[in-house]
Amino acid sequence: MKTTLTINGNTHALDIDPRTTLLDALRNHLDLTGSKKGCDHGQCGACTVIADGRRINSCLTLACMMDGVEITTVEGLGKPGDLSPLQDAFVRHDGFQCGYCTPGQICSATAMLEEARAGWPSAVTDNLEGETVSLGNGEISERMSGNLCRCAAYPNIVDAIREVSERKEVAE
Repeated sequence: MKTTLTINGNTHALDIDPRTTLLDALRNHLDLTGSKKGCDHGQCGACTVIADGRRINSCLTLACMMDGVEITTVEGLGKPGDLSPLQDAFVRHDGFQCGYCTPGQICSATAMLEEARAGWPSAVTDNLEGETVSLGNGEISERMSGNLCRCAAYPNIVDAIREVSERKEVAE
């Protein structure tokens, strides 16, 4: 099936099996290996990418469904020497050990920060009347609960996300 994917601002024309997941298209056809295949069942979040501003599990999404959608992978968030604020915070807070889940964590956190800025509540949000959501440890942990870290670097991941959420220049 002919499919056109827009990944990190670049357009890619593919002729792939219609059963090909977005994750497999990224890794096997476009050589974008940042997104990882962890569980291949949408339970671990290692494959998380951003689709039109929303975080999705690319292992559960067919590539052909993403025609016309702007996809951002971890490769599109920053580069060596020019890291995104979250990538930089993850490094400084040691928000990873083995690093396997880190690309999915960073993509998820990037979209999650935008969700919170837009006022989207979570299951633990106290104030449902606000325009933005205050991101304390519990709120961040709840919002990131779809991303697992087998090394248990959660406290450092939360610290990195909280730091970036509190930066004035990021919030504006």
